[in-house]
Amino acid sequence: MSTKSVVSPKSATILPITTNSANASELLKQYGCGPIPFVGTENAFYERHLVFDRAIDPNVASARERFEAFSRSIRDILAQRWVLTKKTYESKNAKRIYYLSLEFLIGRSLANNVTNLLLDPLVQHAMQEKGIDWLELIEQEPDAGLGNGGLGRLAACFLDSMATMELPATGYGLRYEYGMFKQTIVNGWQKENADNWLRDGDPWEIARAHEKVEVKLNVSFQLRGGTFQVIRNRPSSLIGIPFDRPVVGYGGKTINTLRLWAAAAPEYFDFQEFGTGDFVGALGQTLQAESLTRVLYPDDSTTSGQGLRFLQEYFLVACSLADLIRRFQRHNGEDWDKLPDKAAIQLNDTHPSMAVAELMRILLDDARLGWDRAWELTRKTLAYTNHTLLPEALEKWPVAWFEVLIPRHLEIIYEINRRLLDEVRVRFPGDEGRVERVSLIEEGGQRKVRMANLAIVGTHSTNGVAAVHSKLLRTTTVKDLAEIFPERFNNKTNGVTQRRWLLESNPGLARCITAAIGERWITDLSQLKELKPFADNHDFRESFLAAKREAKVQFANWLKSTSGQTVDPNTVFDCQIKRIHEYKRQLLNALRIVVVHNRLRQNPDMEIVPRTFFFAGKAAPAYRLAKLIIKFINNLAVTIDNDPVTRGRLNVVFLPEYNVSLAERLIPASDVSNQISTAGYEASGTSNMKFMMNGALTVGTRDGATIEMAEEAGEENLFLFGLTVDQVENSRSWYNPYWHYENEPETRAALDLIFSDHFSRAEPGIFAPLRETLLRSGDHYMYLADLTSYCQAHERLGALYADPGAWARKAILNVASSGKFSSDRTIAEYSAEIWKVEPCPVR
Repeated sequence: MSTKSVVSPKSATILPITTNSANASELLKQYGCGPIPFVGTENAFYERHLVFDRAIDPNVASARERFEAFSRSIRDILAQRWVLTKKTYESKNAKRIYYLSLEFLIGRSLANNVTNLLLDPLVQHAMQEKGIDWLELIEQEPDAGLGNGGLGRLAACFLDSMATMELPATGYGLRYEYGMFKQTIVNGWQKENADNWLRDGDPWEIARAHEKVEVKLNVSFQLRGGTFQVIRNRPSSLIGIPFDRPVVGYGGKTINTLRLWAAAAPEYFDFQEFGTGDFVGALGQTLQAESLTRVLYPDDSTTSGQGLRFLQEYFLVACSLADLIRRFQRHNGEDWDKLPDKAAIQLNDTHPSMAVAELMRILLDDARLGWDRAWELTRKTLAYTNHTLLPEALEKWPVAWFEVLIPRHLEIIYEINRRLLDEVRVRFPGDEGRVERVSLIEEGGQRKVRMANLAIVGTHSTNGVAAVHSKLLRTTTVKDLAEIFPERFNNKTNGVTQRRWLLESNPGLARCITAAIGERWITDLSQLKELKPFADNHDFRESFLAAKREAKVQFANWLKSTSGQTVDPNTVFDCQIKRIHEYKRQLLNALRIVVVHNRLRQNPDMEIVPRTFFFAGKAAPAYRLAKLIIKFINNLAVTIDNDPVTRGRLNVVFLPEYNVSLAERLIPASDVSNQISTAGYEASGTSNMKFMMNGALTVGTRDGATIEMAEEAGEENLFLFGLTVDQVENSRSWYNPYWHYENEPETRAALDLIFSDHFSRAEPGIFAPLRETLLRSGDHYMYLADLTSYCQAHERLGALYADPGAWARKAILNVASSGKFSSDRTIAEYSAEIWKVEPCPVR
């Protein structure tokens, strides 16, 4: 009987956990989790769920039915602790964190909950006893369609850390019925398909219809002739139905809640209209209401799509604030001065920034407070995280939409703005340029509300998510506001949870690390620094390389079994996986591959370390150039595969439907991480951190958190290249991409090859827009300025890979230096410096 130990995050007490299921059951009883219900043949909850939930014989249950039953059995374990967690927060009237985000990219829940509940040995026992294939079981769970990129994945990591650190916290989001879309590749092009992730239901969520919230609008809707019509000045309501999901802290001590809102109509059915034959009209209100939370990220290339997004943001804010205020009043009555002492509301990016106006409305209209008191409480309660430097991501909503849908909020915004501008004119007399720039209202052809300005003015804290991002935010993006409110600006560098992204995703490396330094790193990632001496230990290097090899083989086998694609684990796995966008520069990576391809065409005998280049990511449906870049990558893959000179030496693979589950498999298997955004454009990045802690070496620009990764590991242990933030900014007035085309032979040859239709012989001219982007439009994202430097960085990396010992040494030092990039560290900083929230242990 083997024994391991688990560190209690706060007490540092070593808790013995054995693989004996009876002893583990006793420990979980101490935690309040009750007995293990799916172990043993008598009264097995797993089988009871199959019989009583599905009314089927367990012996003939489908894989999906087995997954649901097993997930509900796990939920049975955590349910008592979940109830006890809520009861503890209520009884202690603890100050709570409320994390508002339009995205929570949580991935799958079954394996993660098993890991955090410390149930791995028990699950293995149950799998053997019931004859269940664990891998088949977890594949039945779809990735939750609640997010798209780094913003949502960060939010999910933060929830994990808050629960593990025993912080009283609730996440608030929307219960999207459909995710962004399912991506397939047809003839090289991205094809979008519906992602109905809730089609078969979700065994983790619990509907709380009795805690519904009413959201009032200044308009009503009717469905006539198959289209919705807006009727102005006829007030109506939407109903927000909360669905709760458990957020399991490591060790199972604290189970926090992610509360997701689904929209419904107050009147579900118009019997009179149905009786007269207007069957669609009878359901009009219901269809309109439910459409609000139907899909993540409606197509924002249309006015109607933008309007739906606007309503989604307001719905999230209105439901969440009503819910938390209701909870506050239950314990504190009308003592509104306690609000900042009992609630810390964090706005995750600009999407929830309507919370400023909504909280003011509640305090002014419902609580009947005076303006000055309401404003002070609002600012002290709310805090704002900015995630972008891109102007298009700093939302601006038309004033007309406020006028039509929520006019009271516009009145409040106008008054906030009047007082702000009066203050600015007093402090900076005669500086009308500054007045215009800080105004919450953007004047012009269509007047708009600047939501980022509203969030900064209406909160007590504005943080960036990496040191360089926070600096640029203060000195460039919102410079005027930072000069007015310097005390509000701070940095909180992002992090990721090592529980999912190392312990669960990469068991081979996790075992290797634990064997060397023990298990404390699971709840204190700074312990990884203890690995640094092992970088020079031959046996540890061999174990490290064996773990990487194991992950590569497992990924190759999984890819072959699920898609039929074949990759060679003996090649360098060279990865760039993230949302497809010009500033993230997947096109630069593709240009680099064209350069290498061209070198081999010119010199077939050239020695080169064989590489497999992995790309994965989605392009927004209306983002034509991003979709063309996907097409180019896929055409590049076909051309290289058909060329006998490059086949087997270079392999380009575009992996469709990039999601958390794919990342959990590919990141542990990766040798190389490409983090190549134009310097000054990536706020932080989080995939860079996941690659680093899994032993991939980074080829990157000095941008986002990659700068801090280099500071931790030493620049000599990364492969940095390209222009700096200052160089990019200072070259804007004179940069000419044609210089690189005319003076760098390999750059010219690569572009000429593309524009000669070498990669599009059956589709001549299809890549002409790339010429416009790279040459005629001025190469805004500096592809050609960085291409040569990028190729040189990869040449240095290839030379290192030829020496396995030296490669392993750098990779180990990267893992050992990744401790800073745990979301636990980030959350500890938020909690101490912004939220002022203490742990609330559940005993």
